[in-house]
Amino acid sequence: QLQLVESGGGEVQSGGSLRLSCDASGDNLDWYGVAWFRQAPGLEREGVACSSFGDTYVQVRSFLRGRFTLSRDTVKNTVILEATNLKPEDTATYYCAAGREYACPDYSPAWAPRMDSWGKGTLVTISS
Repeated sequence: QLQLVESGGGEVQSGGSLRLSCDASGDNLDWYGVAWFRQAPGLEREGVACSSFGDTYVQVRSFLRGRFTLSRDTVKNTVILEATNLKPEDTATYYCAAGREYACPDYSPAWAPRMDSWGKGTLVTISS
């Protein structure tokens, strides 16, 4: 069974960068669509970016494009979310999740219901 562990969170100053990793074990992540989500205190969870299985398509939420990128390291069985020019409103717990043979649509609310496995999250805090 696929297991996911996020890492790379922490506290950085506004304008800084972070590299979040989603490390998989138990199965080959190439067969999974993988998405990153985040949830800030008191707010609903929202999709950040999604990579279709086979790494055929990557969708980053429009309001995050230019600052957030998503990539895969197939050798390490990892999906990486890189975030630059971070802002206080990016403060949240970031989660990765995977759905087998999932092709990410542009409509981000569709991502979460199709995810089969979730990590426990990594906290990102951006100080002003």
